[in-house]
Amino acid sequence: MRVSKHRDTRRNARSGASAVELAMIMPVFVMMVMGQIETSRLGMVSQMMTTAAREGCRVAVINGSTFSDVQTRVNSILNPLGITPTSFSVSCTGTNSTWDQAPMGTPITVSLSIPYSQVSLLGTPLFLGGAVINGTATLSSENP
Repeated sequence: MRVSKHRDTRRNARSGASAVELAMIMPVFVMMVMGQIETSRLGMVSQMMTTAAREGCRVAVINGSTFSDVQTRVNSILNPLGITPTSFSVSCTGTNSTWDQAPMGTPITVSLSIPYSQVSLLGTPLFLGGAVINGTATLSSENP
């Protein structure tokens, strides 16, 4: 039985090519994974901001509610996730009164926002550093 040296030589020459290919592809693969992590986090935080705004708005439209009540409800949704909105407002349109005194049927809006850089899982975001995440909800006042 005779073993050819030619095959072994070709195999040994090829063994370094795999390492070179991996070195070329790995940075692209890692960047794709990091981008997927960032966009997934962006989507999750966006959904939670909208949910918190909706829950805050549900409190805001109730007769006798205060800004503190609305803020407490919003924070109860976001704080367990480590999210603290940088902008928080409750407003109403179409009337001269404030949102807490608006007559029945007046639209009351709760708006929240936070820069993505404050909620990124990767520290300093690679791709979405300038993004601002907003959450808004509008319901009708239930004041008499």
